[in-house]
Amino acid sequence: MRFNIFQQSDVPEKYRSNFAHLYFDIAWFGVLSGTAVNFLNVYATRLGATGFQIGLLAAMAAVVNLFLAIPAGRWIEKRHTGRAVFWSSVVFRIGYFFWIPLPWLFDAQGQIWALIILAFLMAIPLTPLGVGFNALFAESVPDRFRAQVAGTRNVTFAIAYMLTSLMAGTILKSLPFETGYQVIFAIGAFGAAMSSYHIYHVTPLEETAPLSVSPLPAPTSQTDSPRGIHSALRLDIWKTPFRNVLLVLFFFHFTHFLPTPIYPLYNVRVLNLNDNNIGIGTALYYLTVLIGSTQFRRIAHRYGNKLVTAWGAAGMAIYPLLLAFSENTWQFYGLSFIGGFLFAMINGAYINYMLEKIPPNDRPSHLAWYSIILNTAILTGSLIAPAIADMAGLVNALILIGILRILAGLSVHKWG
Repeated sequence: MRFNIFQQSDVPEKYRSNFAHLYFDIAWFGVLSGTAVNFLNVYATRLGATGFQIGLLAAMAAVVNLFLAIPAGRWIEKRHTGRAVFWSSVVFRIGYFFWIPLPWLFDAQGQIWALIILAFLMAIPLTPLGVGFNALFAESVPDRFRAQVAGTRNVTFAIAYMLTSLMAGTILKSLPFETGYQVIFAIGAFGAAMSSYHIYHVTPLEETAPLSVSPLPAPTSQTDSPRGIHSALRLDIWKTPFRNVLLVLFFFHFTHFLPTPIYPLYNVRVLNLNDNNIGIGTALYYLTVLIGSTQFRRIAHRYGNKLVTAWGAAGMAIYPLLLAFSENTWQFYGLSFIGGFLFAMINGAYINYMLEKIPPNDRPSHLAWYSIILNTAILTGSLIAPAIADMAGLVNALILIGILRILAGLSVHKWG
């Protein structure tokens, strides 16, 4: 089947279906992200959630992933990557449909804790999805096209996110508080379902598939020995150069997710932004993500994914540093417009940078360890940030995060 929405004249025919479905997948994921995911923390804040509760919304997935990432990687190794990723996405995304009736079932605090519990349960299938999708991307996109496909996916995501966040802001402005959120949660759940549909049609290519499957765990009697446990956990990966990649990416992700519980508190309680303001700001942010993504392929080919990752990680310090000194809606809009370009660079580069460092015949185990460091960063950042904000104040916390992001970029450049 041929798709004409995306220009693929320079792409061989045998790759076009995979690329098109990857673009449609991220487009529908952009619908989900621009509506339900984008406004989840804002909704929780308006319900009266504390910084700790907002942190838990992110931390629940991280806790589960820390325990399941290695088993998920070995589970993916033994199965068809595409089917495993598809079914994981289906089970995970069913959870979004349970967000819709929450206002009918619980009071404000009940809804907050229900969302936290759902985040925990949804994290179980999210773990193999997170491990498996990066492997599926590597297996379905030849190396020479990865920057192009990643850049186009960024463009597609940005368009969908931008349009749907504007739409969501308008809906929330027009409808009663909880009803408006039920509508955007329903739109997001539909986008999630359509994203899974397109994932189903992404198939690994023979030329990019692993040459061999990593060894399975030893029999039970041997797995109980130190040597067997060492093998099952794939601790040998930490003796390879990939160790440095894991460490610098941990620092990058830690600084990236550290402000997650702080942004909604600052935007709602300090800047006094309404939902429409937040929707417009998000749209402006992803407008420049869109502009930046059109240049990603050229920049990545010229400077390399590692250098672009380092620059992007350091450059993302601009957002929290300037936000700390913002006092009104228009400054928020201007900052949103500036921030998107650097996000486009880092979002397109760091995955490709990591994949370049992974042996093609051992992706799932390496990606499982990446998933562990990613979720350790999310967990620690989400739980530490409220404490930092309580001790230092929201403004000083944002300044500290900006400084840490600069250091994260320098660490990628020097040691990654």
